[in-house]
Amino acid sequence: MLKILFVCHGNICRSPMAEYIMRDLLQKRGITEVTTASAATSTEELGNPVHRGTREVLKRLGIDCSDKRARQIKKSDYEEYDLLLGMDAENLRNMLRLWGDPEHKIYKLLDYAEIGAPQRNKDVADPWYTGDFERTYSDIKAGCEGIIAAILRGGFDETDE
Repeated sequence: MLKILFVCHGNICRSPMAEYIMRDLLQKRGITEVTTASAATSTEELGNPVHRGTREVLKRLGIDCSDKRARQIKKSDYEEYDLLLGMDAENLRNMLRLWGDPEHKIYKLLDYAEIGAPQRNKDVADPWYTGDFERTYSDIKAGCEGIIAAILRGGFDETDE
């Protein structure tokens, strides 16, 4: 079983969107050997539900995220998950500061976007500042599709770096 953790600053916008989009894409393809979760690098939103902008995107896609509450990453997450995906460079720095990366399993989500997909400097657009949840969705979908392509290829040795 492959376990993926998506990470952003507050765990109310980007990382829960990635968690639920990935679950939906996996389910639609009949891929059952992957589980997903998400977490924050900060404590600012702990216990809060998903941001309404993310909820609206997911609802439009027929995805329910009403059970999700923000949580912070913890030391044990590094051992528990096989792939830890930050949404931007700041998330990556915070993850590396907490865990290091001795097993080489920390990446940015858009490191997996397929060639030709919009990568926007390989950081997922942050809707907290822009309000543009559609751009965030586009970035996240490109990254998740790339992860699924890697799964179907049989591994994560090739990232679009």
